[in-house]
Formats: sequence, structure tokens, C-alpha cells
Amino acid sequence: MKLLFTKQKNFFLTLISGILLIGILVAIPTGYEDAVIYKDTERAVGEVVKIDDSAIISSGLIQSGEQSCTLKILDGIFKGKEIEGVNFLSGSLEKDKVFQVGDKALVTISYEGDTIKSAVISDHYRLNREFILMGAFALLLILFAGKNGLQAIFSFVITVLAIWKILVPCYLKGYSPVWIGILITIMLTAVIIFFVYGWDKRTLVAVLGALLGVATTCILGIVFTKLFMIHGAIMPNAESLLYSGYENLDLTAIFMSSIFIGASGAMMDLAVDITSAVYEVTQKKPDITRWEAVKSGMNVGRAAMGTMTTTLLLAYSGGYVTLLMVFMAQGTPIDHILNYKYVASEVLDTIAGSFGLVTVAPFTALVAGMLLAGKKNIERI
Repeated sequence: MKLLFTKQKNFFLTLISGILLIGILVAIPTGYEDAVIYKDTERAVGEVVKIDDSAIISSGLIQSGEQSCTLKILDGIFKGKEIEGVNFLSGSLEKDKVFQVGDKALVTISYEGDTIKSAVISDHYRLNREFILMGAFALLLILFAGKNGLQAIFSFVITVLAIWKILVPCYLKGYSPVWIGILITIMLTAVIIFFVYGWDKRTLVAVLGALLGVATTCILGIVFTKLFMIHGAIMPNAESLLYSGYENLDLTAIFMSSIFIGASGAMMDLAVDITSAVYEVTQKKPDITRWEAVKSGMNVGRAAMGTMTTTLLLAYSGGYVTLLMVFMAQGTPIDHILNYKYVASEVLDTIAGSFGLVTVAPFTALVAGMLLAGKKNIERI
């Protein structure tokens, strides 16, 4: 009965903490809400009712020029009106989009008073389907995992808000990317694991284990980014930042921070797995010694590390399948492939993160054995 009460208390504590933290993060201004480019504009959803492709220049797969579309605005201050919108084509398959009658589009309308000056079609409207997908995922998570699923949703939302509301604005304002990245990672690690265990010794154990791995990855990332002579401009859209008035940004430091931030999720996962395993052992065998508990944690860690390092490899390389296809199609030698800086950066991401994982396992097992095992510790849990 006492245990059930404690679990209920932990759940409500994490629930209230999550709601408060989300509220605080939502209220924090980024400082970039009033971008000049979107002043005196209205963003709305429009349905394409007519198209004019006469100004499109086609050359094989590549299309350039512009597509004129007549759109019926579905929301906002111009709801119900039909306007002419322009869809600019740059000749890039990655960025261009071509509309058909019946498509819904996100439109940026420039106006003065009641007069529409211009309308630029941004892209196909996808937000409704994105919300459906996210809602279905949240529902499935809650149905399957119950309270833990709800807590996982809180963790997800807080992580997104922390990155968007704190991390990105701080980077844009020129604060040290590495230190900001470390602080955000510490905060998220503590919050996410708190949502798993609540106010419990296991939270301390898993946080300490995960953060040691983060520290290891951070140090290796900084050292080997310099040794590999990698510039942060290899990150997607990095150069666009420089040309947008942010030429003073330290892109290389941002790349360094991305290494340990990207690997921190896997480290949290491994730390929680080992902590939970040791805790279960101590609950089922209260007379277990600390060193026996440590050995049990180490065994779990050894088994998990094999899949975790592969997880990192697949996560980082999944978006580079087409690049690998280009290398193979061109017959590029493997030594050339590994020597390219954008490939070397992925090697660094994977290996540095794997080093962190190897560090997490024994340290978490050691801390878990010391803090969770022993008769006195079990009675206090």
C-alpha cells in the first residue's frame, strides 16, 4: 500500500513538474518572433483552383521559371477570397514543388490595408496531416504504456521546446555553442530521466551515468574535430546562415556540440536500461552484495552496447544512402570516401558517440551497484 502511494505521488509530481516546465518554455520569447521578412504579411492556407504552367521552363527532370496559381483562401483575414499566387521554381528537385488543381498550399500574403500586394506560395500544406500523425502516435503511446507513455510525451515536448526556445536562439546570439550544448544536455538528461523514475535514487544513478558518457563524447568531439580539420560549414544549410547576416557564428563549435547532443539520447537509454536492471535484481534478491549488483549491471551493459553502437551508426548514416550510391556508381575508392570531410564528420559522430556509450555502461553499473544494492539502500528506495 505504501509503495502504491509512493508511485502515485511520484506520478503526480512528475505530471505537475512537466506541465509547469512546458508552460515556462512556451512563455520564453526567442527574440526572433518579429522577423522583418514576415512583417505586414498574412500566412494562410489556400486551395489551388486554377494553374498556369506557361512560364515553366522544363529541361529533363529540371524545371525553372514560375507557376501561376489561382487560390481560394481558406482561413485568415482574406478567407473566401480568390487571389493570384506565384510559385517560384529554382531548378532544384530538392526544394521545388509543382501544384495541381485541388492541392492545398501555405501562402504568404503581403498586403497594405485591404489591398493584397503579392502572394508567394511557400509549399504544400501538410500541418493537418502532421498533427494527425503526431496525435495517433501520442494516443498509441498512452494506450500501450499508460502513465509512462504520458510522461514520454512530456519528455518529447520539453525536448523540442528546449531546443527551439533556448538552444537555437542562444546559438544565433553568439553564445558559446559547446557550453550552451552542455547545459541543455544536462537539463534535458535530468528532466527526461526524472520523468522515467520520479523522485528516486535511480534518477541520480542514471543521470550520473549518462552525463559521464556525454562528457567523454564532448571531449573527443572537440579534440578530433580539430585533428580531422573539419569545418562546421559541412552541416546542412550552415553557409546560408553566414549569408543571412550571421557571419560571426562559430560553425565549427556548433558542429562540436552537435556530436554530443546527438549521442546523448542513446546514452540516456543505456543508462536507464542498466539502472532498471540493477534495481530489479536488488528488489528480487535483497541480500545481493554491491559487487554482485555491479557485475549484473556490467553484463546488461555488455549486451546492450553491441546494439547501441549499431543504432548510432544507422541513425547517422540513414540520411546518406544516396551519397553512398553516388560513390558506388562513380567507382570511388574506399580510401577516398573515408577521407572526404563530410564522411569523416560522420565517422567522428559515430565513433565519439560509441566511446561515450562504452563509458556509460561500466560507470552506471558501478554507481547503481553502490547506491541501489545493500540492505540499507534497498529499504530506502
